[in-house]
Amino acid sequence: MSEHPAQPSGLHLAPHLQALLDAEYPRFSDAEMARRRAAIEGLLRQEGLDHLVFCGANRFGSAVQWLTGWPVTTEAVGVLTPGEADAMFVQYVNHAPMAQRFAQRAEVAWGSGSSIAAAAGVLERRGARAGKVGVIGPMTFEQHGALTAKFGAVANLNRAYVRLRQVKSAEEIDWMRIGAALTDRGMLALRDNLQPGVNERELADCVERGYVALGGTTVIHFIGVTPMASPNLGVPTQFVGNRKVARGDIVFAEISAAFWDHPGQVLRSFAVGDEPTPLYRDLHAAADAAFAAVAGVLKDGALPHQVVEAAGVIEDAGFTIIDDLLHGYGGGYLPPILGSKSRPSAHVPDEPFRAGQIVVIQPNVVTQDGKAGVQTGEMVLITKTGIEPFHAVSRGFVRV
Repeated sequence: MSEHPAQPSGLHLAPHLQALLDAEYPRFSDAEMARRRAAIEGLLRQEGLDHLVFCGANRFGSAVQWLTGWPVTTEAVGVLTPGEADAMFVQYVNHAPMAQRFAQRAEVAWGSGSSIAAAAGVLERRGARAGKVGVIGPMTFEQHGALTAKFGAVANLNRAYVRLRQVKSAEEIDWMRIGAALTDRGMLALRDNLQPGVNERELADCVERGYVALGGTTVIHFIGVTPMASPNLGVPTQFVGNRKVARGDIVFAEISAAFWDHPGQVLRSFAVGDEPTPLYRDLHAAADAAFAAVAGVLKDGALPHQVVEAAGVIEDAGFTIIDDLLHGYGGGYLPPILGSKSRPSAHVPDEPFRAGQIVVIQPNVVTQDGKAGVQTGEMVLITKTGIEPFHAVSRGFVRV
């Protein structure tokens, strides 16, 4: 591979999105942050609670950033009480100054030996009573024990929070448009550097070079490489190997880059050097048909079981899937998470899709033995009448 891998052209963003990307540290508007807080306060009233503890660790726990603007690093624990400023405690001590800069609407401090103990102290000072505290976020056994020892049973509000996050505001959608554009750059960098002799590690390097210099961060880059003539891989792998790409291989990938934890997601398949074999042409034709069928069903009011039914073109073609067919996105891997007729979902909810939801349609069509497969699809916005795509990378099975 060249010492200077090929890089795609610029992002071509709308001016207001470019301004966000160019900011030193972008922020949501006061109105947007007030909307989020009002939604949480409404949830507390609905559940008969007086206080919320929200938490995250190791970049996991989206409520922390959603409520304060701080992307969780090692650990963060916050307290939200209606009528009071949010209190938030972070680990480690050197993270506190930047957390104070990001979470300007909260009172931020180092959590010292225990952020959960510091948060419990705030709850005590605010007169928290037993049975009146709710929690959002991934709480450890020790954290849960520290809260229940002082305030009795705590209410798990994670399911209600996820439902809040399913429908995005206009500002959230804008941030995810930037994430989608950065993700496109990663996929284009993969495509433009595919050639016999390049190895999987080098491909991962090319993917990240496509967006890191523009402010993007890696969520995932799953890459699969296998010979089309004798395949042994049906779905991209979660960890990059060290295999060299050869003529006649299929390279398929699932890439997500994020703009401040607001990601895109795009999935594509490439044939290296040779045209796709008849089997791979058939696999991708079924994947394209499934994408079109699902896209044709999705709109405000559509039901998840209609998506599964629409994707029956996969089984009609004699194939199945390994990966999920569709999932919600933005603020986590959100419901509904749907499979197909031959690879059922863990749960198919009855709740209809709503305008403003963001989902990823991603038919990973594979042979019955799982040895050959393709991947295609992308993140889309559900509207009143259909879907709106986020991504600009051309669809189809491309020969490179």
